[in-house]
Parts: sequence; structure tokens; C-alpha cells
Amino acid sequence: MSELLIEIFSEEIPARMQGRAADDLKRLVVDGLKARGLEVGEALSFATPRRLTLAVANVPAKSPAISEERKGPRVGAPEKAVEGFVKSAGLGSIKDAEIVKDEKKGDYYVAKIEKPGRAAADIVAETVPEIMGKFPWPKSMRWGSSTFQWVRPIHSVLCLLGGKVVPFEVAGVKSGDATRGHRFHGRDAIHAESFEDYGKKLMAAKVLLPASERQAAIAEQAREIAGKAKLDWIEDEALVAENAGLAEWPTVYMGSFDKTFLDVPAECLMTSMKQHQKCFSLRDPKTGKLANRFLLVSNLIPTDDGKEIIAGNEKVIAARLSDAKFFWDQDLKKPLDEMELALDGITFHEKLGTQKERVERIAELAHEIAGAVDADPDDARRAAQLCKADLVSGMVGEFPELQGLMGRYYAEKAGTKPEIARAIELHYKPKGASDTVPKEEDGDSVAIAVALADKLDTLVGFWAIGEKPTGSGDPYQLRRAALGIIRIVLENDLRVPLVRTILRHYVEQYIEKVFESDIGQIEVLAREDLVADLLAFFADRLKVYLRDAGKRHDLIDAVFALSGQDDLALIVKRVEALDGFLQTEDGTNLLAGVKRASNILAIEEKKDKTRYDGDVAGPLLVEPAERDLAAAIAKVKFDTIAAINVENFEGAMRALSELRAPVDTFFDDVIVNADDKKLRENRLKLLNEIRAATLNVADFSKIAG
Repeated sequence: MSELLIEIFSEEIPARMQGRAADDLKRLVVDGLKARGLEVGEALSFATPRRLTLAVANVPAKSPAISEERKGPRVGAPEKAVEGFVKSAGLGSIKDAEIVKDEKKGDYYVAKIEKPGRAAADIVAETVPEIMGKFPWPKSMRWGSSTFQWVRPIHSVLCLLGGKVVPFEVAGVKSGDATRGHRFHGRDAIHAESFEDYGKKLMAAKVLLPASERQAAIAEQAREIAGKAKLDWIEDEALVAENAGLAEWPTVYMGSFDKTFLDVPAECLMTSMKQHQKCFSLRDPKTGKLANRFLLVSNLIPTDDGKEIIAGNEKVIAARLSDAKFFWDQDLKKPLDEMELALDGITFHEKLGTQKERVERIAELAHEIAGAVDADPDDARRAAQLCKADLVSGMVGEFPELQGLMGRYYAEKAGTKPEIARAIELHYKPKGASDTVPKEEDGDSVAIAVALADKLDTLVGFWAIGEKPTGSGDPYQLRRAALGIIRIVLENDLRVPLVRTILRHYVEQYIEKVFESDIGQIEVLAREDLVADLLAFFADRLKVYLRDAGKRHDLIDAVFALSGQDDLALIVKRVEALDGFLQTEDGTNLLAGVKRASNILAIEEKKDKTRYDGDVAGPLLVEPAERDLAAAIAKVKFDTIAAINVENFEGAMRALSELRAPVDTFFDDVIVNADDKKLRENRLKLLNEIRAATLNVADFSKIAG
């Protein structure tokens, strides 16, 4: 067994592409070798700014010989079919094939193909150029007169198998055993003999090959430098990873900027330094505020302790922060109300109107929702009116990720109520699965109302024009909007019936305001269909949310199937209670009994072409078991409804468990399909009553098991 070492050395690879490229190199090479019959051992891939590296262990000397039989056409088949078989099987002529006797289907040809094993070096020399020619870079380029494409111009390709060069050529570059180290501190050629030798020589040439080691070096230096300055490093994993993709030998230095810039909100300064110079921010632990210091990562080891590098970065940082301060000062000259008016010139969507028209819809809906979330309706309307105003600000124009936050700052500067200012910032939340939601307990009721209204407006609008998510895409992030609503409702235990209180009413308003306005007539779904389709979408998102929390999706279906179930918080409580009940012996047996009753009913109703959903006749309950079951059903119906009315779902499950014994006894002692037609009909109606009693809790037909 030998070791395979590959390195593709090029101009600087964009940091954002390096991790995926290393994974793709490993996957494509290993899969390519295996597809050619070469089974290999563990593979490790690496990426630095100037190289992709792959080391593969336990590569056999050659692929195994292959012996196979390929069935061909029948004897006497058309000439074209025979010729095609001869060509695909690699035969000289049909005479090289064997004839297999088959009395039933007729004699047919069989080709016995013997393929000798191939040398591993030949397979590698074939595989590597092929995968390089179709490498899945997000963006690639050509250089010179070649048609070959790579992310950046290639300088060399190192390929060793068992310490020996595997010869091939890619883009005019011949493979060899040489590479180079750091661009400035390791320019001499490096000749590798093995992966271990390669790693040691790169280290000596000031290249840290593993990205994890470069990230660790940055973090360690940052903490040490910040500690010496008695400051806290504001850690940013994504920025650490990005800097590790920009430097093969990262060195951290500290710079400073004028304290007057600290008058600008800290997030603006941090974002500017991060976006433009990839610099880290520092915080004064005594005050908790941003310090006028920053950390930069260099790919150089200067002789002056980094003085020139620091000075150069300070000069650029000063210019960038001056821009941020300019945007801040200019934005403060315009009140949010004035910015909000400018939204009339921004199209939200050609079929859904301007941002200003959208804000007006959100404001009305937030005012209506406010009562359900204990928010002041007027505050909710006011916050919604201002929630998108900062989109026209200079700061958000420069840094779109600050939208909402800047609106809060501008509102606070204007003396707006704190609840309204916070709502402007928080109404975008949650922005993702790991993001927090505005909480009622934190005084964010106004933010909750605006956040729900914003997301509902988005969903209703795009649903109405048919721009729903597909399996391959969700350009308007509608799944995230629905999941955001679900999380806000559940994590605040809000009582917000989606259909009765919001969806149906809002759809009516929306269609009236948008699709019957001057925007233009467009075809939309029927109102009831739109509501039903949106509710189904919420059910699907709720399944995803609860499945991630370990809940069964079939139980969600069982609860959602009940008429009028659109209160997300109550649905989850029902699901949790049902889940607990079905884990008991009573729950398991009752489920089996209900399914048995439903199956019998379905068969008999189909056969008789009628439904047995009328009242059960008491005088026809001749067996003790059916009388006991009828009495139990009546009691369970009353008890479950009483428990559900006070949202005691565990109590409803306990009441439901009382059906278990009489249902079991009924099936043991009573013949449903009696010879007497009236008895049979009455007993089938009794089975329907079993189903009806459980429907107060859930549709058991939707439950697996």
C-alpha cells in the first residue's frame, strides 16, 4: 500500500471558497479512484490561500482484475442490435461471444469480458486531470490562450504516489514533486518525498497547512494581545475563519483609531472594520463599551514589529470610520417620518406595491394583533409605520445587515418611546434557526406584534401571487417567515388563532387593498383556498419545528386534522399530551381499537354504499358489552370536551383512557356483522361513536401504528 499526495498550487483562492474546495477535492478524487476500481484508505484534504492539498492513505499498487459476463441479444436478432452488442462489449466480432441455450425464450449471446488490473499510477494520472477539468468552483477563470478554467491561475501540480511522481499535464502545467512555501517568507522550491515530509517543509517555509491551526493561532494571539492591553477581544468565529483563509502564516497586531469615532454606534464601527479591513474589535471590560482599538491579521513577519503594517491599517480604518460617521451624522438630520415617506419610491415587489404601501398594511395588522399579545395597539401601529424607514438611510445603504438596528438608534435619538424603538430593531427576528425571538417577558410585546404582522404580510402576499416555495428554492424566505411566526408564538405561549383571527380576516383586507387597488388586477387564489393552503404550509413548518424537538409528525397531522385547530400553542400542547398518552399501555391499546373500528367501518360503508353516522338506538343494545361501551362513550365525550374547554389536555387523555377496557371487551364479546340487519346497523353506528369520541382529541386515523 502506498500514499498518494496531491497539491494544486495557484494564485490566491478566495477565503469563502477554500473549505468547500478542499472537501470537493477529496470527494472527487476518492470517488474517481473507486469508480476505476481502486479502493483507497482514509483521505485528508486541506486548503490555504494558495493551495489545495489531498493526502490519501493505503493506495494499492493496482486495481483488481475484473471478470464479468454481459448478456446480449438473442440469436437471429437484427444486425444492428448484434453490432451494438459487439461494440459495447469490446468484442472483435460476434464469433467471440458464446451462445447460451434457452428453450423457453430462445438462444442468446453472452460476452465474457476479462479486464486485467491497472497500475494505480495510471489510474491517478487519468483521474486527477479529469476532476480538475470539471471542478465545481462557484466562479472560475481562464488565463493565457488556454480554455482550461480554475479559480485562479495554476502555478504547479504536485502528485506523488509512494514517493514517486505520477506524470500528467493540466493546463500546460506538468506534475512534479515541487511546490513553494509562503509568498514572501518561503519562496525557494520545496521538494516533497511524503505527506509527512511535505508538512514539515511547509511549516519551515512559514505555511500552516491545516485551517484549524491557522484559526487557533489567530485566536491565541488575539486573546494574548487584548489581555496585555487590558481589553476584551470581541470574538467572531466567522471572521477568524475568513482571516485564516487570507494568511498562510497569520500574525496579529493591534492598532487604534481616534476616540471621536466612538460617538457613532458601536455596531456601525464594528461592521465597518470587519467588512472593509477584516479587523476585530475590542471592548473595555470596565465600561462594557467599544474601545478605540482593533486587531488586524497580517500574512507578513516584518522586521519592524509591524509598525508600518499597523500604520497602514490605521490610515485605512480612519477613512472607513470617517465614512461611517458621515452616514451617521447625515442620517440624524432626517427624522424617521421623513425617511418613511421616501419608502414610496421603493418597490417591494412589482405585484405587491411599494414599501410604503406594505408598511401601511403591516401597521394595520400590527394594531389588530396587539391585543392578542398584550401590546399597546397605538404603539404597535406606530412602530410598524417606522419599522422599514431606515432602509433609505445612508448607513443601511452601506451596511444592509444593520437594518432595524439603525432604525432603533435613529428613533432613540428622536426621543421615541423605548418600546417602539426596540420594536423597530427586533421585528426582523428571528433571522434564523439560531437567532432569538422577541420575548413578552422582556417587555417586547410591541415588537412581537410588528414581527408577526411583517411576516404574515410577506406570506399572504407572495402566496396570493403564486410565489410559493418549491423543493429547489425559496427566494423570498417564506419558510423562514413561517417558522419565525411559529417560534414567536410558541416561545411566548401566545394565544393567536391563525385562521379565525388573522389569516382569513387579513386575506380579505389584503386582497381588497392590493389586488383590487390601482396596482392592477391580477389573478389570485380563491380566498378560502388561500387560507387553507397557507394553513397547510404552517402545519408543514410546525412539523419541521416539532420534529427537530423530537416530536412525532403524525401526531401533528392528527391534531391539525381537527376542525378549527389553528392556535399553534394549543396544537403543541395537544401534541405533547397525545404523545405522552400513546406511550402508555392504555394509549397503545386504545389506538389499536380505534383503528380496528375505523377499518371495519370503512369496509362496511364501502360495501353498503352508505355512512353509519346516525344516532345509536338504545333498545338495540342487547349485549352487556355494547351497553357498557355506549355508556363509556357518552361519559368520555362529556369528560374530554369539559377538559379541552379548560385546556386540560392531560385530563382529556385520562378521560379517553377510560374507553380502552370497554372497547376491548366489545370486540371480544360482540359480533359486529350480526345476521340481524338492525343489530348490525346499530353496532356499526356504535363503532362510529368510538371514532367520534376520539375526534374530540385527535384524528386517530392519522396516527402511525
